[in-house]
Amino acid sequence: MASGETGENKVHCLGVAAGWPCHARRHSAYLYRMGGSLVLVDCGVGVSGAYLGMGFGPDDVDEILLSHQHSDHVGGFSMLIQGMWVGQRRKPLVVRAPALAIPALKAWLEATLLFDELMGFPIRWIALEAGKPFRIADLAVTPHPTTHLAALGRAFGSRHPATSFETFGFVLECEGLRVGHSADLGAVSDLEPFLDRPLDLMLCELAHVEADELFTRLGRAEIRDLVFIHLESRWWDHREALQRLAEGHLAGKQVRIAQDGDRIPIVGSC
Repeated sequence: MASGETGENKVHCLGVAAGWPCHARRHSAYLYRMGGSLVLVDCGVGVSGAYLGMGFGPDDVDEILLSHQHSDHVGGFSMLIQGMWVGQRRKPLVVRAPALAIPALKAWLEATLLFDELMGFPIRWIALEAGKPFRIADLAVTPHPTTHLAALGRAFGSRHPATSFETFGFVLECEGLRVGHSADLGAVSDLEPFLDRPLDLMLCELAHVEADELFTRLGRAEIRDLVFIHLESRWWDHREALQRLAEGHLAGKQVRIAQDGDRIPIVGSC
């Protein structure tokens, strides 16, 4: 069992900020303990310090899932890998990311002097595929594409053919639990594959979609616990008003706004 862990299913919020510079929050990084596995979703700036601060060691995390290439989701990746190296990790590490992101991530590690032959543990790189589930021990994960970078890809993709414009959210399932992690959205309709079945927990971003439209759709879904993450500054600075607005739309659901350091239990409906 990972150091700092008590064994129950939960998500550790290492960083909850959106893509704006922010002194009060670290950027996107969420550590899921499910089915005996420890899986990190995204590696925003500050992830390595937050990871250590919550009591985890270099060998604890089993896999890293990177939703897309924006800096608020990958900006802390190389420092996290460096921390595993200097901490003498020996266990192999799986990193899953969009296909075109993988060469760029490998080159980034090379550019920051984190050579394969230096680090002492192997990294296995695996491309995420839309709708194709994979397993991490007893945990099943399904990546679902979002349209977050679709417009940017249409505008710049032909001039930057080696750049990844894919974005994924994830559904995580084990032990009868089902959890949705939106990552970044392009439209509320991106959530449909997450909401086609009941969810015990949904971590949903609130920086790139309108709150009223999002709450209306989530209000029709069967979700036990809703956690809002990735708030843009106008909502973060008025969290109490946002909480009241959400509760008004989402009567009967448990609603919270995540903060750095939160440890959120994943609890089934029964």
